[in-house]
Amino acid sequence: MGMTKVKLTVRNPFNPSKKVEGDFLVDSGAHYTVLPEMVVKKLQLKPSYMQEFSLADGKIIKRHIGSALINFEKRELALPVVLGEKDDDPLLGVTTLEGFGLMLDPFKRKVYKSKLMLG
Repeated sequence: MGMTKVKLTVRNPFNPSKKVEGDFLVDSGAHYTVLPEMVVKKLQLKPSYMQEFSLADGKIIKRHIGSALINFEKRELALPVVLGEKDDDPLLGVTTLEGFGLMLDPFKRKVYKSKLMLG
């Protein structure tokens, strides 16, 4: 099975001059976007609270949640993100996908605009 990666620019919402660009694996099974520890430190992001997560193997981990400005294809949103720890990989989670009105086509491994509903 192929993997889908996208390029994101991530900025500190309280100091937007601090930014990092990188490739993120699209993971429709991940709730939040995960920023690697190096990105968190470079952007000087601060945690808001701690959250538990269940991994695919059933293991439970805890990670801090913070906020970041995420830019994808010339559109930018403030979104919750996981402030990753050592060895955490950059992932684009479903909350970010939905925030941008996007979906992942699991067969073509492409990100596309979804049909949005109100009501």
